[in-house]
Order: sequence, then structure tokens, then C-alpha cells
Amino acid sequence: MKSFIRKRVAAYLIAGLLCMLLGSTKVSGAVPNKLVVETLRLNGNWTLKNKNGSLTLTAAVPGCVHSALLKQGLIQDPYYRFNDLEYRWIALDNWTYSRTFSLSSELRKRKKFNLVCEGLDTVSTISINGVAIGKTDNMFRRYTFDVTGLLKENNVIEVSFLSAVAYAAQQSAAHTSYKVPPDCPPAVQKGECHANFIRKAQCSFSWDWGPSFPTQGIWRAIKVEAYDVFQLTYLTTTPVYDPSINQWSVEVELFFDVAEMAVGHVTLLIPQLETQKTFEATLQPGLSRSTFLLPINKSMPVEPWWPNGQGNQSRYKLGVMVKTAGGHTLEAQTMVSFRTVELVQEPVAGSPGLSFYFKINGRPVFLKGSNWIPADAFQDRVTPDVLRRLLQSAADANMNTLRVWGGGIYEQEEFYDICDELGIMIWQDFMFACALYPTESSFITTVREEVIHQVRTLKSHPSIIIWSGNNENEAAIATDWFNVPLSKRQIYRNDYVTLYVNNIREIVQNEDKSRPFLASSPTNGDESVQEGWIAQNPYDPHYGDTHFYSYLEDCWDWKLFPKTRFASEYGFQSWPSFSTLQKISAPEDWSYSSNFTDHRQHHLSGNKEMLQQASLHFSLPASPDPLQHYKDTLFLTQVMQAQCVKMQTEFYLRSRSEIREGKGHTMGALYWQLNDIWQGPSWSSIEYGGKWKMLHYFAQNFFAPILPVALEDEEILLIYAVSDLQKDVSLSVVIKVYQWNSMEPVYVFASNSTEVQAGSATLAYKEPVKELLGRCGNCTRRSCLVTFHLEESGGQLGPANYHFLSSPKQAEGLQKPKLSATVEQQGGQYTVNLQTNAISPFVWLDAGDISGRFETNGFLMLTKNMTVTFYPWIPTSTSQLAKSLQLTSLMSLS
Repeated sequence: MKSFIRKRVAAYLIAGLLCMLLGSTKVSGAVPNKLVVETLRLNGNWTLKNKNGSLTLTAAVPGCVHSALLKQGLIQDPYYRFNDLEYRWIALDNWTYSRTFSLSSELRKRKKFNLVCEGLDTVSTISINGVAIGKTDNMFRRYTFDVTGLLKENNVIEVSFLSAVAYAAQQSAAHTSYKVPPDCPPAVQKGECHANFIRKAQCSFSWDWGPSFPTQGIWRAIKVEAYDVFQLTYLTTTPVYDPSINQWSVEVELFFDVAEMAVGHVTLLIPQLETQKTFEATLQPGLSRSTFLLPINKSMPVEPWWPNGQGNQSRYKLGVMVKTAGGHTLEAQTMVSFRTVELVQEPVAGSPGLSFYFKINGRPVFLKGSNWIPADAFQDRVTPDVLRRLLQSAADANMNTLRVWGGGIYEQEEFYDICDELGIMIWQDFMFACALYPTESSFITTVREEVIHQVRTLKSHPSIIIWSGNNENEAAIATDWFNVPLSKRQIYRNDYVTLYVNNIREIVQNEDKSRPFLASSPTNGDESVQEGWIAQNPYDPHYGDTHFYSYLEDCWDWKLFPKTRFASEYGFQSWPSFSTLQKISAPEDWSYSSNFTDHRQHHLSGNKEMLQQASLHFSLPASPDPLQHYKDTLFLTQVMQAQCVKMQTEFYLRSRSEIREGKGHTMGALYWQLNDIWQGPSWSSIEYGGKWKMLHYFAQNFFAPILPVALEDEEILLIYAVSDLQKDVSLSVVIKVYQWNSMEPVYVFASNSTEVQAGSATLAYKEPVKELLGRCGNCTRRSCLVTFHLEESGGQLGPANYHFLSSPKQAEGLQKPKLSATVEQQGGQYTVNLQTNAISPFVWLDAGDISGRFETNGFLMLTKNMTVTFYPWIPTSTSQLAKSLQLTSLMSLS
């Protein structure tokens, strides 16, 4: 009983101390209301001028020049029609931000003053009171300038930016010893040149899915920090598990900027785990780093952090108190989660090469998800609400992983916080993509500072499971994207190793030993290392991860897909919906052959490729009305994209548990791409603005925790049960065969039960198509289709699926349905009651400009009546939704 009382008292004391510690997020001193660090934030309104002074306006900070011009009404929406070309002059000019700020007499008594710039985009000179204090050349770094002795009661700060386009050109021209390709993007991208010579979002100079808007501005927080003794610059946590004693610990690192030596104590505590420990600490002048290992109370159960669909996303508050002998006290808090990650690369039975899969907390996990690009060309428009909606949409589609692609940005902390909360694992690229890069000392130096800052900023997030050095640059060298003469190729191989191995990898291994590191994606992983970091064939399916695109070959033919260990990029383009395009176009643009349609497409022959792929299995739109023809074409590109990515993803999902011809054990499927940067054709499953494309609704099904998947091999129908469940289940396959001209199945069959192990893909049904159809009366391949689902003890488990026995354009008996709907409100949601008189493939519900998503969409409707829930993201009404709602299906195009 006494032991129990002591534990309770200890818990109350720890909880009380945490309340004192965490009741304020400020860093406080020993004297009441006297802060160890006082912060003067310089966010807000600044004055903005261009180089010749012809434009002067008010600009919000954080922000950029384009956003300021738009807000002041000096330009239109940069995304409207052809404005990406019309407003090229903005990026070619030089712009200066300035403002005044005052320091109180009390604040001026402090001994040390730093100007801290969390994000300057990109090349700038900063001055205070007419004195230049520093320069910047890297969008991804935090810059800290010592301004002690420069500040007065009233001060003027100026941040003068140089055109990123001009700077990149200058840097390229100065690199005379050898060329560093590519010089410019393909002409179809309508972009700027030499993006690889500036540490800035590479896609801001254009990409094949986005515009060229090389922004300038103060894009993240800027502030003055004043202190006497020390300040905390980074606080990181790393969970450490010792399996030999079943013990969790937390490695806590505190990074200080110290003005004068301080001796004292550091107290760390996690009240929920009744854990607390105090350490002695000495802070030496300058930049100081202190590391502490906090063992977790072994009597307290630790709830691990799991990916979405695998378990809970448990997080704990960790409090820090630093108390010096001189009486200064600093308080801080952060979150800590307990999880381990391992990238397993080991021999595979029956196959040459090595495995490539992730274990989270010792459990193999199939990575299901997509690739993330910047959500806007103008980052000040990417609010926490925008991030929340996109990331929640990923989780709602049963995704557990996103790859933050290396041609964009390191996302804001809110992005990673939300991923921690939702259980979305992050494959984090460093920001290098599709290019070779210079390696002179100045470039390497700024990259090193960038990597150190980003790792220290992000490493505490459990969602991040891997660091990757770049996007596709190993492949670019190995397969000679840039037509480098054979005699000079070693130069670029050496540069590659210098940048990604000797610098980025070295830093990551020094700063964060808790995660694996890959030099590139795609890569052969350990095999690439053995081959000197650049494999002869980085796309080898026996190793690592692969990127695969094939737009003209039949996407319904699964034999064309690489049976890879891990598919980290693959996909097909589609156009966004008409309601999304309508906002940034004019009536003369509403044709698939218009100048606008051509201008918006940044992938060579992309518009043609979409229709060619669609025509393999679908009849192209035939409406005589030009506007309807355009809308139908947009719709058909989404049907094609959804069906193609479904076929390819299901191929990867069912390949996880088998080896065929030495290939298989696929353990990841991340299609390209999740989100859009603007309103245009792309590989995304979510349109700019958050609207789900048909592909995203399909992903909700093909990434479901349990799914039946069909294929034909030599005219034999095989159905697999794909399971991400954490338990074994006994499942039967229920097959229904329909004639296209009837809504009643002509044949229903339930297979014997099959044991499906947790995390596996198991063959549950196998039969020649000819024998199946022989039991279905007058069924032929063209007149019938097959649907199927899984059942456990007579109840359906997971979504239903379907298998087309022929292309829909060859289907016999498929009729044009009479689709109708009524809308009813159910609390904050709406019920759409659908009616049809015929089987309807790819039924599409479109709510127009009413922001929200449907429970399901793009589905095969086999019953006369069906109910679908609509979840609005903005207030609406039954009448508004009913008025906006439009119904389409495949046969509506005829």
C-alpha cells in the first residue's frame, strides 16, 4: 500500500510540475515576467518596392511579391488563363522589403541581439539602419545574424532581393570548368533556366505539372531575439528501444546559442509515463549542443505510434526545464512518440537481388499512398486548413504514406504535425530533382547548412520514416538523360558522390541515426552502394524502389508493369473537373483543342496521350454540343486515369506475397501524385482546391484494409484476397456475373473459405473464364461482367470489386441509363438517393462549386436504387446541393 501511495504522490508531483512548465509556451527567466529570451516578431505589413521605384505597395510578411501585387489589385489572379507568361516580369525584377520597428528601453538593455530569418526566398541582402548585416542564397535555410550594437530605439530594416532567374543564370555562367545540365526545362513547360544553380524550390522554375513562378519574398517568420545568457535554437527527441531489456528511452538534444558560460541543471519529464530525470549541464559560449538520455519508467506501459490503419498514433508531452546557477530558468515543451523503423534489404528466397520493405515497430508494413508536391506556387496561400484538408483526404483514402518529393519544398511544421496525428508516414526527399548540381565550396556549404537545419527541425516527427537524397538523379546519370560524352561522365559521378554521399549522407548519419537514408529514388539501395552509389540499372526490379511510366501501352495489361520490390512513382494524367477550370478560364477556352488547353499542358503530347489511352477501352465523347463535348472529355480522362492507376496498384498489392520469374514481394505502392499546384492537367488524384478526382475515390477502395483483386492469366481468372489486417482471417469469394442488359445477376457463386494471413495477398479463387461463363447461360465476354467481394462468416469484408471481360466500348447490351437523384439533409451531412434503370459504369456525382466529398464516387451501379452520403466542407443547403448536383456515367458520353 505504501508503494502504491508513493507512486500516486510521485505522479501528482510530476503532473503538477508539468502544469507549471507547460502552462506557458514562453521561455521564462528566474525573475517574474523577465524572459530569458524576448522576441520581437517582424511579421505583418512591410513596404515593398521594385528596382526602379516605379511600384511601391504594402506587402504582408510572411508572403511573396506576387501575393502582395494581387492583394493590392495590381495584377489579376496569376493562375488565370495565360497569366503565368503575362507576369513573367515580376520574377525578372528585383524587389526590396522594408519596415521600421522600435525597441523598448527595457529590451535595449539585453546583451545579445539576433535577427532570425526562418525563410527568405531566396537571394537577398539584409541591412539594418543602413548597415549590411548579411546575405542569403538558400530558400531552405534559417539565417541568424548577430545585430548586437546595431539596434536603437527606432530602426529600419531592408531585405533586398535579387531576381532568382537572374542569379541562377549568373551562377551558371560563372561555372566555366564544365556544364552542369540541364540548362533549361523543355519548351513545353514554359519555364526558366538553370534552376539547379539556386537553392530554391526547383519546380518554381516550372515542371511538367506546374507553372513557372520564381517567387521572391520573406516566406517564413522573421524576428529579433534578445537575451543575456543563452537561447534555445533546436529541441529534438528521438525514441530509443533496447529489445534486450524491453526498455524505451528518449534521446533529447538541446541546441543553444550561448552568450556567456552557464552551469546548471536540465530536467526532463513525461508526466503520462511518470518519468522524470535531472541532468547536470554546462553551456559553453557559442553554439552548444547537449544530449541527454531519458529512460522511461519501466512500470508504465508505452503505447507505440503506428501508421494509419495499423494502430493508434500515440503521442506524449515532454517538458524541459533548464535552470542555471545564476538563477535563469528556461521552459519548453515538445511531443515525443515511440516507434522504430527499419528498412529491410536482405536476400529473398527464390529470387536474385534483395528485399526492400519497411518494418514499423518490428512489423512489416505495406506502404500505401502517393507523392506530395507543393500545394501552391505561393506558399502564403497554403494555410493549415489547406494542409488539413489534403492530408485528411489522404487518410480518408486509407493511405499510410506520402513521399515529399525532392523538387518542391521542405513542408511547414504543421504539415508534419498533421501527419503525426493521422498516422501518415513520410518518405522525405532532400530538395534535389531531375538535374545535376554544382559542387563548388560555396554551393556545398549552403547545402550543408540547409540539411543540418532541416534534419534538426524535422527529426522529432515520428511520421518521417526515411531520408532520401534526391529525386531521380542516380537514374539520370546511370541512363544518361543529358547526353554526356563518355569521357566526361566520371566528373558527374564524382559530383554525385560528393554532394549526396560525402555531404548529405554524412550529415544525416551524424544528426539522426534513427532512420534509414537512401541517396536517391529510384535506387537499388544496398546494391547501388556496392556499385559505387550509381547502379548500372537503378530501375532493376530485384532491388530498391522503381519509378515507372508508360502512357501509350495498354494500362489494362498487368504484364507490362514491373514486378518491383517497391513502386514509389507511377501514374497517368487527367484533367480536373470543369468547375475547377471554369474559375481560371474564359468561354473561348472551353474546348479540348483550344489554345488554353494546349498552354496548360506542360507534358509533351500529354493531351493526345490521354485520349489515346482512353480510346483503347472507351468510346470517345460524341456530343454535338461543343461545351458538353469538352465536359465529357474532361470526365473521360478521369475515368481513364482512375482505371489505369487501379489496375497498376492492384497489381502491386497482389504481388506482395509471391515471386514470379524471380520477381515480386512488392511492399509499397505510391502513385504519382496526390495534389495539384494549380488548375491544370496532371497526374494528381486531388484537384487544386481539394476536390477529389475519380482516382481518389478509387484509391479509397484499392487501399482498403482488405480487398479482393482479380486478374486474368492465360484466360484463367484469379482472385486474390489482399489483407493489411493484423490478424489472420478465413475468407470466401462471392462472385456475381451480370449481363450488361440486366440488373439481376445471372450467376452467383461462393468459394470455399481460404485462410488469409495478416499482411498478405492470398490466391482465393482460380478458374478458367470459359468454364465460369459456361455456367452463366448465354454469357459471352462482351455481354457479361464479373463482380466479386470477400465474406467472413457470411458477412462482407471490404469493398466489392469488378472485372471487365472485355473493353466497355465492345460491351454488348450496355445501355444509356436514366439517372436521377434526390437530396435530403441528415444533420450536417446530405443523403443523395440515386435511381437508375440500367447497369451504369463509372457513375459520377459532381457537386460543382460546393466544397466537399462524397462517400463513394465513380462506381459501378448495379442496383436500381443507391444511397450516397455527401460530406460538405462549407455550409450549404439541400436546395443548393440539389441545384448544383450533376450526374454522369460512361454511357452519358454516347
